[in-house]
Amino acid sequence: MKAVVVSSPGGPEVLEVVERQKPVLKPGWTLVKIQGFGINHSEIFTRKGQSPSVKFPRVLGIECVGLVEETTRPDLRIGQQIISIMGEMGRAFDGGYAEYTLLPNEQIYPIKTKLDLESLIALPETYYTAFGSFLNLKIEEKDSVLVRGATSGVGIAFARLLKGKFPKVHLAGTSRNLAKEDQLKAVGFDQVILEKDGVLQTQEQFDKVLDLVGSSAILDTFARTAEGGMICSCGLLGGQWTVPDFDPIEMLSCNLYLTTFASGNVSPDKLQALVDFVEQYHVDVRPEKVYRIDQIQEAHAYLEGSHSFGKVIVKNEDDL
Repeated sequence: MKAVVVSSPGGPEVLEVVERQKPVLKPGWTLVKIQGFGINHSEIFTRKGQSPSVKFPRVLGIECVGLVEETTRPDLRIGQQIISIMGEMGRAFDGGYAEYTLLPNEQIYPIKTKLDLESLIALPETYYTAFGSFLNLKIEEKDSVLVRGATSGVGIAFARLLKGKFPKVHLAGTSRNLAKEDQLKAVGFDQVILEKDGVLQTQEQFDKVLDLVGSSAILDTFARTAEGGMICSCGLLGGQWTVPDFDPIEMLSCNLYLTTFASGNVSPDKLQALVDFVEQYHVDVRPEKVYRIDQIQEAHAYLEGSHSFGKVIVKNEDDL
């Protein structure tokens, strides 16, 4: 099989496509034939050596969509459609950047869906995070909503999910590059706000905010949230993990509510709820870019670059 191996940290060039033997089934695990996988910013961090727990060489990939090839789990059947996400895949053990991978039985989530394959591959990490954040923000149609980091895969996924259920909600998104304004409006944003050096170039305030930039800009996000408003902070696009000297009484003094969504909080029911929501509201979840496994370096370079937009996936060649 083909697998993408990182032997040492670095740029996209350290992603090496190699031929290796398929993993051998062992007790408590399932062998999955991978149909495709999404590319995530957390994998870029890991590739660069910014995940201290990850030891190289490693096959990255915190998600995949595939079919059961072999299994030791009695309730699974060969050829069954599954999703796998998070846990320690791509970190403590080899992940989804391959044609086959061996995963713990408890990390196999069977899915029933009528979605086309590319749309299904786009769902697991990106749309799951966006969907959990959408639910946690408890949005109502009267709310004004802001997405900080709108051009990211999660930002665009959130916009599509939100507009699927609440097409009349006013949705604003931020970008460091206003050249992407037309692209953002095409996926559902009503307004685009420039972000410059971590500061939004507006004095407007919003009822609900999805902050994907994270700790580096969260104080500015608080300032742009209306009294009694709610912020869901679940991204690290700003590259900073924590808020120094965080004082919740002072920083949330306008009666703000701060929540998050951890995509590691996963279950079969939650994943199926996402798929059902997408199908019920006819949400267009097709990815913006589709690559082959041999193009993995190009895929990483694109996602890491200033012109990236939306969800990037790899679809294995025999399923193209």
